[in-house]
Amino acid sequence: MATLRRKFGEDYQVVNTNRGTTFSAPAKRKRQRFVEKNGRCNVQHGNLGGETSRYISDLFTTLVDLKWRWNLLIFILTYTVAWLVMASMWWVIAFIRGDLSHGGHDASYTPCVANVYNFPSAFLFFIETEATIGYGYRYITEKCPEGIILFLFQSLLGSIVDAFLIGCMFIKMSQPKKRAETLMFSQDAVISQRDGKLCLMFRVGNLRNSHMVSAQIRCKLIKSRQTPEGEFLPLDQCELDVGFGTGADQLFLVSPLTICHEINTKSPFFDLSQRSLMNEQFEIVVILEGIVETTGMTCQARTSYTEDEVLWGHRFLPVMSLEEGFFRVDYSQFHNTFEVPTPPYSVKEQEEKSSLTSPNALPVAPPPSSPLLGNGARGGRRERLLSADYADHVEDQASRLPSKLQRMSSTKDENFWRGLKTGTALPGGKASSTGDLPLSIQRLRSSSIPVARQGQLEEQVQLLSLDGNAEEAEHRPPAAISTIAAPTSVQIPFVGSRPEDNLPPKLRRMNADR
Repeated sequence: MATLRRKFGEDYQVVNTNRGTTFSAPAKRKRQRFVEKNGRCNVQHGNLGGETSRYISDLFTTLVDLKWRWNLLIFILTYTVAWLVMASMWWVIAFIRGDLSHGGHDASYTPCVANVYNFPSAFLFFIETEATIGYGYRYITEKCPEGIILFLFQSLLGSIVDAFLIGCMFIKMSQPKKRAETLMFSQDAVISQRDGKLCLMFRVGNLRNSHMVSAQIRCKLIKSRQTPEGEFLPLDQCELDVGFGTGADQLFLVSPLTICHEINTKSPFFDLSQRSLMNEQFEIVVILEGIVETTGMTCQARTSYTEDEVLWGHRFLPVMSLEEGFFRVDYSQFHNTFEVPTPPYSVKEQEEKSSLTSPNALPVAPPPSSPLLGNGARGGRRERLLSADYADHVEDQASRLPSKLQRMSSTKDENFWRGLKTGTALPGGKASSTGDLPLSIQRLRSSSIPVARQGQLEEQVQLLSLDGNAEEAEHRPPAAISTIAAPTSVQIPFVGSRPEDNLPPKLRRMNADR
């Protein structure tokens, strides 16, 4: 125990599910199971009517499926009745021929069967013939043709009865049902997290050293439900995925294995929580199939888990240990579990909670309005973003204007970008164009920028031009113009009262020419 506490921590607690002393579940009335823990299906067929004749048509399977006590009774009765009937037929032949009246004292008389004087002697003759004992005291003579025919019929009938009954007993004894007794299932199933996912788990083991070839496991959820159309489906069967797509359902069962069913959106337990587990009614049927290595016959082992046999927040105790030269399996801990921290919420609730607490997406910037084009000039001091996408949008909007207005707007744009390229020095900086430096910040005040009101701070517009030479800047506008928060803001002084007075000299001359 101390070793286990060092391995799993001080909060380790062993739960012996055989005694049920640690985990206290709410007391529930024991309900009827669909499949017993030993694998027997708790189903009885009644009111068959005329369908009972189908059992007689498949008599061999019917005899094999019977219980052992009925098989032995039928075996004994069949041979006893056959012997008595055949012995009676030999006695009738002797009685008809008058062999019984002579008593065996007349040496000149030839009977049908020598030394048969009564029914016991006829019965012993039949047994000696059927069992091929042949003591030599009783035998058929050549003077009895009806005895020869009866002898042939006896031989054929005896072979058929032997083949049928002995075959049934052999199949009955060689059935691998008892092999399933050495395949173990854990008494309880557990729900806990594995690899960050909530899983339903149970354990299987093989007590024999002989392997189960091509062992495969399947799980069925038995639960009554009602369809949206109002149809009630009692004991509806639903498949539980235990690794069919990944091949995890194919077992190499040489040591105890923990079978895992991941609870996800496709699982019927998607909305199952610890609280709802107490009110649910379902049954999980586990089917383990494989080929017995020694006999080559297919074996199937079954068990089931009801809702009160599913432990939330538990994990199975390890049973494997490494010894010198081999691995040791401790089956005394096969059914034991211990508690682990597990969220009491369902997977559905966890996903909804994670979606609510996840960080929101970055806010999308509003459609930019360019102060250079005179849009949104009356919005006060706002940050404006001009991109290449917005330039395409402006061109699309301009293409919808009348031809005369398109020519006017194109002329104004050309003059504006030409003024940007050939602009003179701004107050407080060197004279430069967009092609002189890889990255230059130009501050300008065009006619489209409204005049700031008295008493208000002046707008601060900082323009970033892309890298490129003067030729590229002449044919296309800057790819991005954004506002940059600088440590110290640079105010654009107003030279005159009119907007045209704040333009560079060359732009003022171009406006005057126009």
